[in-house]
Amino acid sequence: MQKNSYITWIVVVVIVAVALFLVFKNKKQVVTPAPVTDSTTQTTPEPTDSVQDTTDVTTGPGAVSISYANALIKYKDRRLQFDTSCQATPRSVTYKDNTGIMLDNRSAQTRTIKVGTTYTIKPYGFKIVVLPDIYLKSKTLLVDCGTAQNVATILIQE
Repeated sequence: MQKNSYITWIVVVVIVAVALFLVFKNKKQVVTPAPVTDSTTQTTPEPTDSVQDTTDVTTGPGAVSISYANALIKYKDRRLQFDTSCQATPRSVTYKDNTGIMLDNRSAQTRTIKVGTTYTIKPYGFKIVVLPDIYLKSKTLLVDCGTAQNVATILIQE
């Protein structure tokens, strides 16, 4: 009788192990749908790696897209970051003319940013733009984000 009891326990353990394996295997295959957003609330989480928004040409002919991580490194001292309230960091900067800068949208909403020219940047996207020397007449660029005006100031040096 002991041998039958021993075999029964082994069969039960094997069945439980197989059942657990199938349950966990199926859990890994379940695809979670993307969160649904409406115009009043934004529940999309910030992606860890956004890419340059190249829907319109802002970096000149032959532009090459760059990853967000690489752009952060390359433009670490030449980046204007816009938060969920459309406020810019830093608020005041100085760059030389013809300098490439990164406009970084850290919001779940598409942003319209004006730096001399108006740019549309997708949620959590960015654009690399070049400050042309045509602005040397005024020397100062006021930056607007959406309806917020003068969220940053760029002083252009020769």
